[in-house]
Amino acid sequence: MIGVVTLPLLSIFDETPTYGASPWPFIVMMLVGFVIGIFGHISKTRALVALGIGLIFLGTFVIPLIINLSHSPG
Repeated sequence: MIGVVTLPLLSIFDETPTYGASPWPFIVMMLVGFVIGIFGHISKTRALVALGIGLIFLGTFVIPLIINLSHSPG
């Protein structure tokens, strides 16, 4: 029963991107965001915390989504 639901959902995710994108720039952006966010929390600077959160969000969701949508067929 679970396979009936999960297999169609898993089929929409492409495991091997055809455009050859390396995940390392996104991982580095995410890690830099964490470092900036932690430094912002330590120094109590809201702008640095917001910048760190923004970099994490860009590196893990927005930029990969834009790249994936720009290379999708159709």
